[in-house]
Parts: sequence; structure tokens; C-alpha cells
Amino acid sequence: MTHGYTPFYDDDACKLFENIIACKPKFSSTFDPNAKDLVKRLLTTDLTKRFGNLKNGVSDIKNHKWFAAIDWIKLNNMGLTPPYVPAVKGDGDTSQFDKYDENHEPYGSKEPDLYANKFEDF
Repeated sequence: MTHGYTPFYDDDACKLFENIIACKPKFSSTFDPNAKDLVKRLLTTDLTKRFGNLKNGVSDIKNHKWFAAIDWIKLNNMGLTPPYVPAVKGDGDTSQFDKYDENHEPYGSKEPDLYANKFEDF
């Protein structure tokens, strides 16, 4: 998103899921009004009113005021300079992603698999 967090963000995971289900996004006062309008239209729970599902399909999104300055043909032909290019060391560089603790139980059962011999060649 344009502000670095989702419109449903909450520190409490349960509250986050409640926000998603209720589909009542929160926007900061500095959020661009055109971006806010676009996000709301994309998040509409009623599929008959959601951008992308309407008669004009993706054109409703592309023609929205938020994208007024985008030349879609140049974008498609890779003729636009991106506003931000992150510094990466190579194809596998994940330094731009958040790091999370991975303290979890190992996958699979701790009990011996009684049927392992049935799948030796599987």
C-alpha cells in the first residue's frame, strides 16, 4: 500500500481478521483521496460493485483518477522509469523483505509413521 501497511492493520491478529471480515478499512489523514477511493472500490464486498468485476472490467481501474498520469502503453512496453528501484545483490536477494521469527513446532508427527513402508517407492 502507499503507506506501508494494509488498510485493515492492527497489532492484534484477531482484530486484524475482524477488520478484514467487516471490510471497514482505516486510512490515515495523509492518505491521498484518489488512492483512498480506489482502494475502497477494490475492497468492496459486493462483487456487483467491485472494480474489476464491473462491465468495463480492468478499464475501470486503469481509468481511475489515481492512475491518471500513467501511460499504460509505455508501461506495458517497459518504457517508464520506476519511481523507486531498490538496491538488490542478485535474483535471490531477500533483504527488502521483513524478517519474522520462525519459532514453530517442526512439521509432521513426532510419532513413528506406521505406514511408511507402504510408500517406499512413492
